[in-house]
Amino acid sequence: MGVPKRKTSRSRRNNRRAHDGLDTPALSVCPKCKGTKLPHRICPACGTYKGRRVLEEQEEE
Repeated sequence: MGVPKRKTSRSRRNNRRAHDGLDTPALSVCPKCKGTKLPHRICPACGTYKGRRVLEEQEEE
């Protein structure tokens, strides 16, 4: 069984974890309604994708 010979320093431990932080998601602008949306996805506000209407608006009851 492998056992560490020396204590891992704080600097070495933190360098190993340097890439674990969260990034802000990339947002793009919808060309139709000018709302923000995730790239390569249907716009949640107007329901379009690549200039085509994909989702129909639902009527409220």
